[in-house]
Amino acid sequence: MSAVRFTILGPVRAWRDDADLDLGGRQQRLVLALLLARTGTVVSVSELIDAVWENEPPPSAVNVVHRYIGTLRRLIEPDLPVRATGEYLIRHAAGYRLRVDADTLDLVRFRRLVQDARRASDPDAAVKYYAGALALWRGLCAAGLEPISRTHPVLVAIEAERAQVLRDAADAALNLGQVRLVIPALRQAVGWTPLDEPLQARLIAALAADGRQAEAVEAYQEVRRRLSAELGIPPGRELSEAYDRLLHQRPSAPIAEPAPAPPVEEPATPAQLPPDHPFFTGRDDVLARAATIVEHDRALGRPTVTLAVDGMPGIGKTTLAVHLGHQLADAHPDGQLYADLRGFSARGPAMNPEEALRGFLGSLGVAQEMIPTELHALAGLYRSIIAGRSVLVVLDNARDFEQVRHLLPPGPDSSAIVTSRVRITGLVTVAGAHPMPLELPAAPEARQILTRRIGRGRGAVHPAAADEIIRRCGRLPLAVALVAARAVARPDSPLTDIAAELSLDGNGLDGFGMDPTTGLAAVFSWSYRALSPAAARLLRLLPVHPGATVSTAAAASLAAVDLRAAKALLGELATYMFTQEQSGRHRVHELIRTFAEDLSLRHDHPEDRRAALDRMLEHYRAGSYAAHLRLDPALAAPAPPPARPGVLVPDIADREEAMAWFTDRHRVLADVVALADAHDAHDIAWHVALTAQNFLHFTGRIRDWAAISRRGLAAARTDVALDGQAHLHRSLAGAMFLSDDPAGAARQLNLADDLMRRTGDRHGRAVVALNRAYLQADEHRHADAVRHGEQALALFRAADDTQNQARALRVMAGSLAMLGQHQDALDLLRETLAMSWAAGDAVGAGHSWDLLGQTYQDMGHRQESIDHWEQAAQTYRRAGVPAALGDVLLILGDTYRLDGDEPAARRRWAEALSRLPDQGGPLADELHDRLGSGPRRPDRLLPGLAALSPTPPEKIMKCVNDDIATFRADRGDVGGPEAGRPAAGPSRPRGRVNSG
Repeated sequence: MSAVRFTILGPVRAWRDDADLDLGGRQQRLVLALLLARTGTVVSVSELIDAVWENEPPPSAVNVVHRYIGTLRRLIEPDLPVRATGEYLIRHAAGYRLRVDADTLDLVRFRRLVQDARRASDPDAAVKYYAGALALWRGLCAAGLEPISRTHPVLVAIEAERAQVLRDAADAALNLGQVRLVIPALRQAVGWTPLDEPLQARLIAALAADGRQAEAVEAYQEVRRRLSAELGIPPGRELSEAYDRLLHQRPSAPIAEPAPAPPVEEPATPAQLPPDHPFFTGRDDVLARAATIVEHDRALGRPTVTLAVDGMPGIGKTTLAVHLGHQLADAHPDGQLYADLRGFSARGPAMNPEEALRGFLGSLGVAQEMIPTELHALAGLYRSIIAGRSVLVVLDNARDFEQVRHLLPPGPDSSAIVTSRVRITGLVTVAGAHPMPLELPAAPEARQILTRRIGRGRGAVHPAAADEIIRRCGRLPLAVALVAARAVARPDSPLTDIAAELSLDGNGLDGFGMDPTTGLAAVFSWSYRALSPAAARLLRLLPVHPGATVSTAAAASLAAVDLRAAKALLGELATYMFTQEQSGRHRVHELIRTFAEDLSLRHDHPEDRRAALDRMLEHYRAGSYAAHLRLDPALAAPAPPPARPGVLVPDIADREEAMAWFTDRHRVLADVVALADAHDAHDIAWHVALTAQNFLHFTGRIRDWAAISRRGLAAARTDVALDGQAHLHRSLAGAMFLSDDPAGAARQLNLADDLMRRTGDRHGRAVVALNRAYLQADEHRHADAVRHGEQALALFRAADDTQNQARALRVMAGSLAMLGQHQDALDLLRETLAMSWAAGDAVGAGHSWDLLGQTYQDMGHRQESIDHWEQAAQTYRRAGVPAALGDVLLILGDTYRLDGDEPAARRRWAEALSRLPDQGGPLADELHDRLGSGPRRPDRLLPGLAALSPTPPEKIMKCVNDDIATFRADRGDVGGPEAGRPAAGPSRPRGRVNSG
């Protein structure tokens, strides 16, 4: 049997025997990385989906993950029979497991060597084991899969594990005087994480111990410069002490064995956990993950398990930590320690570590007169007492790492749970904690929180009221609990009354408790007070922005600051008030928005709020226009006026960036149009609506296109902007055409043409003429289609507009083919292909390949049609136009099915469905229908031209032949912006070629 080896301590790689395996694209490698990182434990499909799709996963995500697993299984074991289990990738009910051991995975080998080092009685052998383990690292864990390799909890925990091992190895080497064995690993590690002060301190000490003082001084100066430039802070105590010993040529202090514990008054088994919440419910996924982490770490012999629970104010961190603590209590027979560190609290200043340690030592039975006063002495005594014990330590409401670092238990059998409103990075990177961010519970879980407190019967009487309460609470557990307390205190009040009170406008957070310490506003206020003035101002302005999320660029325009400053301010807000999503956007809970809006109304001048609104709206107008130009510069909207000072104008370099910009913001753009219209910024409203057209069309969001066009058209009428009205009538015509409303599309084109005639817009009239050609081709009026194509052609030729000339030729070639002039159509389409590539129009080139495939299909040349459609699909993939790609893959699947190749057909349909953003559109419906039915002859794929239209009359043929002669006379006479997309099958009308 072939030997397979994997690596994750660096780039993710795999070998079978000596052959380096091609692991495929990034998403497939991410799946493998997560399976490797979990080292033989089961990884659920949902966890794989979360890792692969950093934004919202597509509906087909489960199928895609299964496909990746199948590809990896065949790659690892190519001779495995179909449906066989296999030696490595094992399917479980909950997910998948990759069977690995020390011979097959470097991570397992690393951990085994570390375990040998920690168990070794000979210090010399221990250092050698450590050096061998560290030599396995070839880069950061899962290098090359950034950014998720730097953010996924499992991968981050492995990095923290390496850092802890390196610190232990350095300490052992310094004690033994064998620093040369660890200096290469230390240098490598600080190169990857240059701001890790404990590692930098050990590198300086190791270099000094090796007699390389000049290098040690240079290393200190470099990290000092980095800390100042990147974080604005001086070196910490540990790093400063290492440098001080270097300057005074003092050796590093040896790492001493734990001092014997002083006598205690009596053996003490503390039980400090607060009572479990009587109404605790939900959080099953978090509790299950915590149990899995604890079990996994114990099985691997890792030191203290630390769970770092973080989340926004009111999300239920303390309740979860206490409940989880009670679940873990039996596994820690030597007791439980608990401290509310008051990091964010109305009950006095934050607790310092000295105060917490004195309390812990007293609970452990140390006499008061034996408790020292200095922090390091307190921490040393604490560690000495609980070394070798199995203790659970719960540290609630922590503010930062310095507050908790000396409170973490040292023994391998102990555990710690730390809660905080902030993501304490040091807990993960230095202490090796597992991050456990808390998200809002799902609506059913939030409803359980309510009904368990008020009684299921009361909730059942008014289910709609209960749902309204959950909605008004935004599923925030604290808000739900506060409303439930009101309901319990008023047993005679129906839930409908309480829900109505929450719905009253202008009440702010009054419905969620007025208590100055426990009310929702009070809970939020303690995070608000921790903000800098600039971050507090930005928080107050954020409610001006529509939607639940905001980008860094939009926030910069709100606050009139540059991008770097906005990023810093949002980072501060994400630390204290809300969360940052993997997409880079920041999510603001609606109750935080209410809190911020109330503050803004009380503290900010109305003119400041209006100015922020105007800057934000102009930011979206500028960004939408810039992205729109990258998608289709030949079909440009009117240019907007220059943005006012303080507006961040996005710099969008290419088509890919433009698609990404719209993908991230298309939902908020509809809100921007409505908001601008409501605040009399009608010019912005219609302009944004118009510039969203190409993206919505290319991604198949036809209903959204129609809706935003109608809203923009109303704004343009209010603004008395004739050019805006004309362009939006034409845009709406395209959406109606693709919605199978040709009569409505024709009316919109007539209105557009009339307005463009009045404004003298010759280019716009050319677009309208070509759009009419598509409509006429759709109605089998092909001679008329050619005639209107010629009208547009002349105008675009005069403007030397190559891209639009190619578009005009395509629609005319489609009509020629329908009239039986196949060879002439092929000649023209080959010419448009060259023209589109010359103009840098990949989408247009895809349309040309698509129509070539259709024409060959009509001629009965099946293989040529398939070849050209495959070329079209490949071009659409590169261009990033999922609607066009989905359409051509649909017809390819139909063709393969007709040829009896059902697997090939289903692969094309599955890919098409996975790439469609709009899973509710007509194309998605067709694909679902294909994938859900058995083999059949598709109605849409009738061979031959006769099934599509009757034989054209003599006069039509004469007209067409005259047109061809004209084209042949001057092949430069081509043109026209497109209104649909290329036809690729008899049931796809040939007029649907472009995007007008």
